Amino acid sequence: MKISVVSKKLWSVHKQLVLLLTPLVFLPLLFALPEKEGKCLYVVVLMAMFWCTEALPLAVTAMLPVCLFPTLGILPSKKVCPQYFLETNFLFLSGLIMASSIEEWGLHRRIALKVLSIVGVQPAWLILGMMMTSSFLSMWLSNTATTAMMLPIANAILESLFGDLETLKKKCKSADDPEGDIINGQSTVKLHSLPSVPSEKQILSIDGTDGMEQSDPRTSEEIQAESQYQMKVWKGFLICIPYAASIGGTATLTGTAPNLILIGQLKSYFPDCDLINFGSWFAFAFPLMLLFLFLGWIWIAFLYGGLNTRLCFKRNDRRAQAEARAKALIQEDYRKLGPLNFAEGAISFFFILFAVLLFTRDPKFVTGWSVFFKKGYVSDAVTGVIIVSILFFFPSQKPSLSWWFDPKASNTPYVPLLSWKKAQDSVPWNIILLLGGGFAMARACEESGLASWIGGHLQPLAEVPPAAAVMLITAFLACFTEFASNTATIIIFLPVIAELAIHISVNPLYFMIPATVGCSYAFMLPVSTPPNSIAFASGHLMVKDMVKTGFVMNILGILSVSLAMNTWGMAMFDLSAYPEWAHPINKSAVATDVHLSAVQSLNATL
Repeated sequence: MKISVVSKKLWSVHKQLVLLLTPLVFLPLLFALPEKEGKCLYVVVLMAMFWCTEALPLAVTAMLPVCLFPTLGILPSKKVCPQYFLETNFLFLSGLIMASSIEEWGLHRRIALKVLSIVGVQPAWLILGMMMTSSFLSMWLSNTATTAMMLPIANAILESLFGDLETLKKKCKSADDPEGDIINGQSTVKLHSLPSVPSEKQILSIDGTDGMEQSDPRTSEEIQAESQYQMKVWKGFLICIPYAASIGGTATLTGTAPNLILIGQLKSYFPDCDLINFGSWFAFAFPLMLLFLFLGWIWIAFLYGGLNTRLCFKRNDRRAQAEARAKALIQEDYRKLGPLNFAEGAISFFFILFAVLLFTRDPKFVTGWSVFFKKGYVSDAVTGVIIVSILFFFPSQKPSLSWWFDPKASNTPYVPLLSWKKAQDSVPWNIILLLGGGFAMARACEESGLASWIGGHLQPLAEVPPAAAVMLITAFLACFTEFASNTATIIIFLPVIAELAIHISVNPLYFMIPATVGCSYAFMLPVSTPPNSIAFASGHLMVKDMVKTGFVMNILGILSVSLAMNTWGMAMFDLSAYPEWAHPINKSAVATDVHLSAVQSLNATL
């Protein structure tokens, strides 16, 4: 049998082989380490392999601690199971429910069109508008939903600017291509024509009457050069959306799962640490998001032809005419949405209330409204659940007092802003289980002593300056998450990073925050994140486009995080000093080391 045939057969069953061979290959871990630490490391490695290879569904792998930790004697089930629905999970759930209500009434679409109509239609400004809108929406919606919603809008605008994509691709070919239909140095191909029938994937409508085909008197070389420029801009549009969605998700605790895992593991490792909540995280991460978004826009606009003299000087040429059509398209589609209806207004109100209450509960730099309640009783999870619970009974139609006195009025069923069926269909419950699996793993690593054991073996890193360590940690996790889920990545590495900080007497937040943010900076490969996959699936991007753009984006992200941690992050979280809330853990670790040293000395004496 040929090698190629065997390799294909092996690949077709590679997931089953991973499931069978991984437990056998790593079996020596049970005997190479101290008993409890070895068993815990064995489970962690199994879960890491299954998460990275997706040999099992991510949620199923996340449930393995429920069966493995108790049976191996690492952690009793009464301590494992509660980890799957901590208050952090309720905060995440409330954010997802709020996002589903926004999608239900199309408020995100109104926001997107309004922003695009404000920023203008020149390529660089439109790329900026796309990035601003995508990042803002992904602060509240999932990154995947934001990308899936924004890409059809981008395609409709692009077709109004440059015409049909397939025609544009043909124009990019060489001048002596027979498909170019070149006659005597003149081309009869049409430029900037709108498609007569819109694609079924397009959400925005395109008015074909504005795009009457016109004869283009330019030479084939001029048309080819212009078409290649237009293709570059098209790629810039498509690639900026998933990148901006990933950046925007870092700005709020509910924006992406790694942020919530940080909170959960902080509460597990350092119960006395109350520095991170929705308000304090937003105050730190939002400026970081703006900085990185601006740098990313400069790079993408430069790389894909958006930065040119047209930003400063107006011209009346073919591009200007296409831009005018695109602007008319955006304005027309916004007009078709009509005025803000009662349901959209209500969702807007509760959305703003949701954000304001979370931000002002206990922002640290001012006194929050939580002081009106018993200390420690009201958390972000309580706030979120209160607001989203209202959505299930608040009416979607404006209440009318006259309805009660009008016998002829129709008795239509009462429709709230959000139904449980809609919420049930929209919420990714697998992510809830994934968070729980991460919290269970962190608890086992802590109680088994595995995290402390690993941290002790990382002592040589104490020689590295902390500022350099921040950059190394961010860079390593940004690279690792290119091949694995960002949630799985942070679950695996955050306990180790916390122990590393303890052993070298550095504020744990100084390492844990950049590690968390770095897990969202996966820009280089289509498989890195679902938003990247959605953009790549459009068929207009190549892997080399993402690698070329994403490599520099990763560098910009690492530099931005390092700058944030060493400037306003240092002041906000007092990162220059080793905190009191980390001492109990540190003392126990030191006590353990002292005890082991004493036992070894006694044995040597005897």
